[in-house]
Amino acid sequence: MAVLHLRHLTHHSLLSTSKLHHHFRFSPLKSPRFSCSASASSTMAKQVLVPIANGTEPMEAVITIDVIRRSGADVTVASVEKELRVDACHGVKIVADALVADCKNTVFDLIALPGGMPGASNFKDCGALESLVKKQAADGRLYAAVCASPAVALGSWGLLKGLKATCYPSFMEQLQSCATAVESRVQQDGKVVTSRGPGTTMEFAVTLVEQLYGKEKADEVSGPLVMRPNHGDEYTITELNPLEWKCNNVPQVLVPIADGSEEMEAVMIIDILRRAKANVVVASVGDNLEILASRKVKLVADMLLDEAAKLTYDLVVLPGGLGGAQAFAKSDKLVNLLKKQAESNKPYGAICASPALVLEPHGLLKGKKATAYPAMCDKLSDQSHIDNRVVVDGNLITSRGPGTSMEFALGIVEKFFGRPKALELAKGLLVVRQ
Repeated sequence: MAVLHLRHLTHHSLLSTSKLHHHFRFSPLKSPRFSCSASASSTMAKQVLVPIANGTEPMEAVITIDVIRRSGADVTVASVEKELRVDACHGVKIVADALVADCKNTVFDLIALPGGMPGASNFKDCGALESLVKKQAADGRLYAAVCASPAVALGSWGLLKGLKATCYPSFMEQLQSCATAVESRVQQDGKVVTSRGPGTTMEFAVTLVEQLYGKEKADEVSGPLVMRPNHGDEYTITELNPLEWKCNNVPQVLVPIADGSEEMEAVMIIDILRRAKANVVVASVGDNLEILASRKVKLVADMLLDEAAKLTYDLVVLPGGLGGAQAFAKSDKLVNLLKKQAESNKPYGAICASPALVLEPHGLLKGKKATAYPAMCDKLSDQSHIDNRVVVDGNLITSRGPGTSMEFALGIVEKFFGRPKALELAKGLLVVRQ
């Protein structure tokens, strides 16, 4: 089970940031929990609303929020339910900044709906959200939706009439009754932007940044993401020295997090591996369960690393993020865990800054081919395979950044469950074409 907490700091709350930092309640459960809260603000920022509901698709929500906040926009996460906390898809729980009902007097430059079912249906049935989005449309301001939400919410409200739009494939027939349905990964028509699913959300979010701030800002945001050059093509991994990754029935996976970890990478890895039915344990490398991630998202781990280190794992995999990687590198306990994996010829991996800042200096890339975040690759002693998006060398897997995280996670699924299972997931996510 995963738990995701999103908490946003508005202009009015910036002065009390230090008080808010500790505003979090955590109840330990027997099943793994993972939570985060996000915040960003700028005095002259564009105002963006991202609603969430019971049944919202968490990757679509997190990627949209993260990418748009990279542009400097002020993103408010609002629950359509009667309480701030919602039960999103795949066992993820999200705590919003506000209730949608409390946002009715705010003027937004953009309202962007993530998908998921029954999340999209819950959007449709929320009168306060319907009024907000209809006013957004009437005032000629930008609105958007991904996955099921274009058909189920926007379409049912009559906000796609005469417009080209797209959605998740299984909702295309419903979309055809209320819009000109197209199969584009991202479709813009006037002030409306629609998209298809988790695997298209990063493209969707970058398009929204362009609509808010222009192409130059969109390029500035998208460049560091290391997005796929050919969206929808079948993903590939570069594998050397093939080795069978073994586990007893269900892979046991450790995902450490720390202050400064890259939240998109962590969320996508955890989400996709849990979709594949792996048992994922999220462990904090610091003294507290709560960490502040690189884009001001607060993540709360299942347990501290001290406790997690008592267990055994089929895979230990590190998200990136500069601060997080630096914290990982300083953790003797984590480094010893990684060395134990390597010495036992058991799988371990890292993405973004972590291959260069954690694995390389501790000798965990010795005799191995690897890749890393482009700006960090000069720290690798062997740079012969750095241009590959995912590199598997025996029991080691490495990758480049947020835009390669889905391929990275799918590569792990492929190693444990086989390529047919990974491709099935990839198609369902729309990472590759169905």
